[in-house]
Amino acid sequence: MYTVLAGGVGASRFLQGLAAAVPQREIAVISNTGDDLEFAGLHVSPDTDIVIYALAGAVNPETGWGLAGDTFAVVEALERFGYPRWFNLGDRDLAMSLHRTRLLREGWPMHRITADLARAWGLEIRLLPMSDDPVRTVIEGPEGELPFQEYMVRLRTDVEVRGFRFAGAEAARPAPGVLEAIREARAVILAPSNPFVSIGPILAVPGIREALAATRARRAAISPIIAGQVVKGPAAKMLASLGHEVSALGVARLYRGLIDLFVLDTADAALATEVEALGMRALVTETLMTTAERKRALAAAVLAALEAAP
Repeated sequence: MYTVLAGGVGASRFLQGLAAAVPQREIAVISNTGDDLEFAGLHVSPDTDIVIYALAGAVNPETGWGLAGDTFAVVEALERFGYPRWFNLGDRDLAMSLHRTRLLREGWPMHRITADLARAWGLEIRLLPMSDDPVRTVIEGPEGELPFQEYMVRLRTDVEVRGFRFAGAEAARPAPGVLEAIREARAVILAPSNPFVSIGPILAVPGIREALAATRARRAAISPIIAGQVVKGPAAKMLASLGHEVSALGVARLYRGLIDLFVLDTADAALATEVEALGMRALVTETLMTTAERKRALAAAVLAALEAAP
């Protein structure tokens, strides 16, 4: 089994490549739920839904999130009643949240709901939320704290990030199957996601970081930073504002002690020696996932490097 810690668009694209390289039934995904929010009374799980839509071949290729060809009649109608439009959830996307919310109110735990949604979309992967308990990422900015989605979507990351916290993480427990997916994996891969607010919330749930550090599985992380810039999202801004080097090496330092192999783009080949000085092997390969073939090739290269490890 190949276990992937996943959050956001970069993770969903890597998982498309992984699912082209190995059968879906051999993949377990631990999804970030720190981005979850309530919208119009509904529970929305953006990172989990991106994974489902991407692997089902239904994701909007232009945005990397939401459903291809979706309409927005409901959010447009809600504006009449004073609902803000900054969180733009499509009509068919809303159906996912309606179903999720109903099941939550009926007492279903999040891991069972997530498995139900994946099956409904015809997926064979084992999709796990990081926890059944609510954990919410909170951004610390110059004027106080912000819920993550307000920072990410409403303010379009145009806020200096001075820190962050994961509300509820201390009391949360890993969802059933999460620790086993790490301990029993053939390999564990940290997707090319934001190390602070996509991978960070997963590792903040007590027991998960420890399981990753102790697993006998081979462990890899893929840099979301290429040539000092992020492909998508605020990772580069966060690295800078929090005092870290804005580079693949800066990301590698954050994962020191947790991984065996760090994957960086050919544009960052000069950093490989410094990465290896951190006590991990470096794999230099093409990491920009602009086509289906590039996604599959990246996944295949990571798996081959992990298999070749002594």
